[in-house]
Amino acid sequence: MQTATDRLLTVKESAEALTVSVPTFYRLLKKGRIPKPVHIGNHPRWPQSDILGVIEAAKQQRAA
Repeated sequence: MQTATDRLLTVKESAEALTVSVPTFYRLLKKGRIPKPVHIGNHPRWPQSDILGVIEAAKQQRAA
């Protein structure tokens, strides 16, 4: 049985997925609008599902 893996994104990839700059991404992170990263060594990574969750939350907010 094959299981799906959740790809880990770099800060640049995460920012690109949200169509924001890297500094804006870090501002959103500081405000708590983006989940904290997983650290692999000293490298922060965000599960792709977390970034997609940020997009879905924004869509929900828009609909409300």
